[in-house]
Amino acid sequence: MRIDIITVLPELLKSPFEASILKRAIEKGLVEVHFHNLRDYVTDNYRQIDDYQFGGGAGMVMMIEPIDKCISALKEERTYDEIIYMTPDGVTLNQKTANILSLKENIIILCGHYKGVDQRVRDHFITREISIGDYVLSGGELGAAVLCDTIIRLLPGVLNDETSALTDSFQDNLLAPPVYTRPADYKGWKVPEILTSGNFPKIEKWREDQAYKRTLERRPDLLKE
Repeated sequence: MRIDIITVLPELLKSPFEASILKRAIEKGLVEVHFHNLRDYVTDNYRQIDDYQFGGGAGMVMMIEPIDKCISALKEERTYDEIIYMTPDGVTLNQKTANILSLKENIIILCGHYKGVDQRVRDHFITREISIGDYVLSGGELGAAVLCDTIIRLLPGVLNDETSALTDSFQDNLLAPPVYTRPADYKGWKVPEILTSGNFPKIEKWREDQAYKRTLERRPDLLKE
């Protein structure tokens, strides 16, 4: 998989990809992540990528020309399955979307800033608009990092145990059940006996029941889906 991220702040994005699971995925050659500074696609001396809104109003808007140049240059090199715009009014990211995107080969992610991008970018280039929650960030970079993490960890070979991702919260619309590790008795707080019984069919049944119970208590909306 290859992910190209278009941003005005590439330095803000690099850190999440230089540690832990994302770093190992890149080093293994399972994913390529490239950052593209939008200001590199501006010819004037000021490297301006934003301008005032037509019709007036507070806040600047990202201009269409540098975005067009960047996306067009990338598309000349390869075909992209998705061109994603990170925006607060996009569809809220969930596990189903992450699963779908993890099957793609080439993805572009455009990070919004200011009041957003010229609407013509959204009309003519973007194939999918994603939000990571009902709140506004200073820019789309942190959202892009979150999106990349949800996708990359699903790629075959990224996690040491590939079945781990299949038992995460939101797979099958259920929250994950409680988990425990050693010691089995800590200050009198004991691990449920079923988990140390060695009876794996019963353990799986217990986990299924606990996942359903936790989902019912905390996110009953998931069960309706």
